[in-house]
Amino acid sequence: MTSFKIEFHYDISADFSEAYIWYEQRANGLGEKFLSAVRAKIEQIAQSPDTYGEKHKKGYRECKVDIFPYLVVYKVYKKKKVVFVSSIHHERKHSSSKYRK
Repeated sequence: MTSFKIEFHYDISADFSEAYIWYEQRANGLGEKFLSAVRAKIEQIAQSPDTYGEKHKKGYRECKVDIFPYLVVYKVYKKKKVVFVSSIHHERKHSSSKYRK
């Protein structure tokens, strides 16, 4: 099976940075563990993007990150073979920033 190309919303680095800093302040190395868990989940999505069903009327899907209370929110563009990652979203935050275009 061919992997899909991954594209990120331009604000995704802020999602990563905020969470990374928060976890690193709690325990040295925990931020790196968070980043590794997110990267692993994104790689899994790239290999099989239809594993997780649509959660939103506009085709967004959500995948829980292992161990951490975060979701990878994404859309699949099958014809282009692209997965667009909209956000790395904390499960308890308001959903208004979850579905970015």
